Amino acid sequence: MNLLKTFWLGTRATLFWLGFVSSTIVYGLITPLLLLLPYKVRYPLIVPYSRFNLWWLKISCGLSYQVTGAENIPKDQTIVIMANHQSTWETLAFASIFPPLTWVLKHELLRIPFFGWGLSLIRPITINRKAGMSALKQVKSQGKQRLDSGTNLVIFPEGTRVVKGKAQVYKKGGAVLATHAKKNVLPVIHNAGEFWPRRTYIKQPGVITVHIGELIQTEGKRPDEVLNQAKAWIESEKQRLSTY
Repeated sequence: MNLLKTFWLGTRATLFWLGFVSSTIVYGLITPLLLLLPYKVRYPLIVPYSRFNLWWLKISCGLSYQVTGAENIPKDQTIVIMANHQSTWETLAFASIFPPLTWVLKHELLRIPFFGWGLSLIRPITINRKAGMSALKQVKSQGKQRLDSGTNLVIFPEGTRVVKGKAQVYKKGGAVLATHAKKNVLPVIHNAGEFWPRRTYIKQPGVITVHIGELIQTEGKRPDEVLNQAKAWIESEKQRLSTY
């Protein structure tokens, strides 16, 4: 029975990856055309890529999602979104949940054929993790530019995808940026890793929960205060997700 179940889930995952790769190639090929458009015109044309793959994930693998706390997303300001990182899933879903947004990510991702080309459309801040203070300065300067231009910024303070149950040191870059740019922080928690763990081919059917916390005000606070507040909320909410 377990072998049959694994075969079935593997078949469904294969169907998803076929659709994902096909859509990625299409967007990769039209990247040069989209780059000619202003960012505010370009972004709404990028979001269907995210929505298609989320829809196809539900159809092919039986994996959907729900969002709680959406009322906490501000409509009158740009924000720094600080979330846990477990899976590839959130890199697809957040574009639809928190538009418009971009990411702080390692520069190697832009070198991936088709996927990296499409990723460049959202003007990510690419950094070398080994660069230390120079990378932090880059995040501060470019991040402020993105936020001031009307784009939300997603930062994973854990720095990398973390396996369920594992502890990771939280990095201060997001908090430094938020206080520097005078922007507030929106903490977010999800349990995507329960269904789509890192470095796995098979996706488990179910419903991923995304929980959005209340806005963390940064005015008058030090970066370490902001980081500790976001970390405390994220870690406490992990315990409240029954499948986490």
